[in-house]
Amino acid sequence: MLRKLLIALALLALSWPGWPSLAEAADITGTAKVRAGDAVVIGNTRIRLGGIDAPAVDQLCLNTKTERWTCGVAARDELAKYSEGKNWVCHARAIDRRGRTVARCEVGGEDIQKWLVRSGWALAYTRMSHDYAADEAAAREAKAGMWQGAFIAPWDWRVRNKKTAILGATKPPDGAHAVLLASASGPVAPSPDCTIKGNVNTSGECIYHQPTSRWYTQIKMKISKGTRWFCSVEEAEAAGCRETRR
Repeated sequence: MLRKLLIALALLALSWPGWPSLAEAADITGTAKVRAGDAVVIGNTRIRLGGIDAPAVDQLCLNTKTERWTCGVAARDELAKYSEGKNWVCHARAIDRRGRTVARCEVGGEDIQKWLVRSGWALAYTRMSHDYAADEAAAREAKAGMWQGAFIAPWDWRVRNKKTAILGATKPPDGAHAVLLASASGPVAPSPDCTIKGNVNTSGECIYHQPTSRWYTQIKMKISKGTRWFCSVEEAEAAGCRETRR
């Protein structure tokens, strides 16, 4: 009941300028656990970074050689690396439909949304704000992050919009939409060349299984279970995985 009330108040705050908004609420501070390129947890508070949209951890992009790579994982990991050990200060703005606090955050005194967009790990979410549009233009010009290759805007990837434009500096090859709309953790391999399965065992180790592996057919690919597809043994090992012993 309380959650529904908070969401209702947040919506009113956004639609009525005279209404006290969550901007007046106490700031959320502390170190953060990074869940995605635009989502973190501070203490018990789940935070969605406002004004931007980053790829989901299982979203795929193409690199400068038109090879598939897990740009969503890269965005998450780059944010985690950049903010490691630094203090976060998040200014709450609203509550989204998933119950997360939408906020503008500073990390070590720096606008972290601005850093993500300028580094090419997120896009300006202009449906809600144009604050980071200039930073996106700078990232596109510098071919930073995702802009070095080809990708689909995160909001189009989530709904699997087959008519969406392919963004980035690389001229996409034939059939690029099929690869870019696939998931690194979906039930079907994103490409005939990417059939190595990776999963996490009970000890927290990442294990990869080639199609000849004894357990290959028994592994169900689902992001909530920490699975992902790899295109080569080298890619799997670079991600910190080891080959199954059976």
